[in-house]
Amino acid sequence: MQRRAVFLGLSSLTLLAACGGDSAKFSSKFRRYSGPPVTQIQVFKGKRRMMLFSGDKVLKTYKIGLGGNPVGKKQFEGDGKTPEGLYYISRQNPNSAYHLSLEVSYPNAEDRAFAEAQGRKPGGDIMIHGRAGKNKGRGRDWTAGCIAVKDDEIEEIYSMIRLGTPIFIFP
Repeated sequence: MQRRAVFLGLSSLTLLAACGGDSAKFSSKFRRYSGPPVTQIQVFKGKRRMMLFSGDKVLKTYKIGLGGNPVGKKQFEGDGKTPEGLYYISRQNPNSAYHLSLEVSYPNAEDRAFAEAQGRKPGGDIMIHGRAGKNKGRGRDWTAGCIAVKDDEIEEIYSMIRLGTPIFIFP
């Protein structure tokens, strides 16, 4: 009797493993990273490049897409601009509508004060994220102010970046 129960249990596990399904697809977007720590991110908006550094060594460089109105510093909600300045990675979102995402700490106190002085909202929810397939072919600058990379690239980036990592965003 005990052998039969073990056989049935193993058979069930084999069937589940063979099916894979969505759970196998879901878990595949999470990678392991065992290289040197990323100590900072630098984004060059004009060149559409993002670089990950460990100390003074460049670990990886990525082509990026930006907000639909990329020239200039983000100041207000809905302006379609990507922020400029020093920020930090403040949250990891494994359930992002854009595959995976890392939140940039925009707006900071200075950004809020400027927008409020103009009687406006500074906006927010600025992320480094993927394209989630549905945004393929949308062109170079299609986000609402975020930094976009390919889905396989955000999987790699997501595994490398820790909360609190500084991100310098240059014009």
